[in-house]
Amino acid sequence: MAVNAFFIKIFFIFTSFFAIIILERSEEMEKLDIISFKHDGELHRVWKNVYKVFGSDDLVVIVNDKVDVIDGDGHKWKTKEPAICYFFRHYWFNIICMIRDDGIYYYCNLSSPFIIDQEGLKYIDYDLDVKLYPDGEVLILDRDEYDFNIKDMNYSEEIVEIIRSNLNILLDFIKEKQEPFAAEVVYKWYDYFLTESKKPEENK
Repeated sequence: MAVNAFFIKIFFIFTSFFAIIILERSEEMEKLDIISFKHDGELHRVWKNVYKVFGSDDLVVIVNDKVDVIDGDGHKWKTKEPAICYFFRHYWFNIICMIRDDGIYYYCNLSSPFIIDQEGLKYIDYDLDVKLYPDGEVLILDRDEYDFNIKDMNYSEEIVEIIRSNLNILLDFIKEKQEPFAAEVVYKWYDYFLTESKKPEENK
């Protein structure tokens, strides 16, 4: 499909161009949307009015707490719990740390690196997901969808190899308890968000 190659090319041109927007280290809270696409350019999902609590040239940390979500088919729903989200410029995955009463549940999406433009933070979703439970159980999800889309959306050999390699990197992150796979780091960002949220608007 020609549209796939065109969309991917334009997306990564934007990745390089808009990187300058987040080069300066920032811990000031900023509201924005998260917008995910599929490989063919179709809208996948939008998270509305989340908060960026940290940004550098390598990493953006976002907090969402009971925010509105719109799926690509128009279905609307709301997140149930606060979550700390890590988006990377040099890894092909993002990590959602969901804070629940019985611990932190991690939901990791294999995806392109992110860009930020005037519409929000954007990335391409590549189907495979990894879930980590508080007891340490790890599940790799949606392999059937990924295998189907390799052919249906014509993933290149390069993309398939990048996803394979980054899945292994992600699993190493989990095994070695690298950030954010340590509860104290997740709670630190959530406490920071709560503290900043309580400040008068003029002091933010």
